[in-house]
Amino acid sequence: MGSEVVQLTRRGFGKTMRRDAWWVQPLVVFIILASFLIYATWAAFQNEFYAFGNYLSPFYSPLLFSDSPHAWIHGGRPAWLPAFLPFSPALLILPFPAGFRLTCYYYRGAYYKSFWADPPACTVGEPRKSYRGERFLPLVIQNIHRYFLYAALIFLVILASDVYKALWFADPSTGRESFGVGVGTLVLAVNVILLGGYTLGCHSLRHLVGGYLDQLSRAPARKKTYDCVSCLNRGHMRWAWLSLFWVAFSDVYIRLCAMGVWHDVRLF
Repeated sequence: MGSEVVQLTRRGFGKTMRRDAWWVQPLVVFIILASFLIYATWAAFQNEFYAFGNYLSPFYSPLLFSDSPHAWIHGGRPAWLPAFLPFSPALLILPFPAGFRLTCYYYRGAYYKSFWADPPACTVGEPRKSYRGERFLPLVIQNIHRYFLYAALIFLVILASDVYKALWFADPSTGRESFGVGVGTLVLAVNVILLGGYTLGCHSLRHLVGGYLDQLSRAPARKKTYDCVSCLNRGHMRWAWLSLFWVAFSDVYIRLCAMGVWHDVRLF
């Protein structure tokens, strides 16, 4: 029986037989992620307007070095930092949550398409002719996602403690603190809830709590934990986008309050 050899040719960049607007999603993702990166970088280098009363921006938490009452170590620029380097407390801590998102399994798929066009969409031609995978630099760094997860879990506890501190307001007349809830308190609380949904639904955490076991039924406690993480993981994309938007909004809210543009409302 004769056989026919079919020669497959690679599509050129952007070429496809799709008739839908396939380019909309990667374009929207590019605009949102690029906007967040620009704003977060700008906010990190500002080194001001990151605290208002008992509120602290999540971009600057934990506040390691500062003259602010929120600081863990009171003082200005640390002596061990070279003089030629710009200093902002945010620059010391933002690489950890940024690394967690950068190496996230969902975000990889999002920015591989939107920033690198690798590929820009399913069945759409990409600009490169070979595939190296994540076995070589720089993409091999993606494999340290699980270690960024450990840092993200610690940051989640710290941000939750910031919400607790946001429940106590200083009385200007007596100097004593009293319990209360302001709009800023709710903003920071929602931020922790959304970040918690995103972090605790992480694929690496799902594997860590029991995903590597052959029979989860033999470990009832781990199975329950695995099911809880899996429940959050099913909405991982929504948690990722909502938490990204809200953490930026939290910084905007506190920044504008500190600048006197917005006025925080004390609910009770």
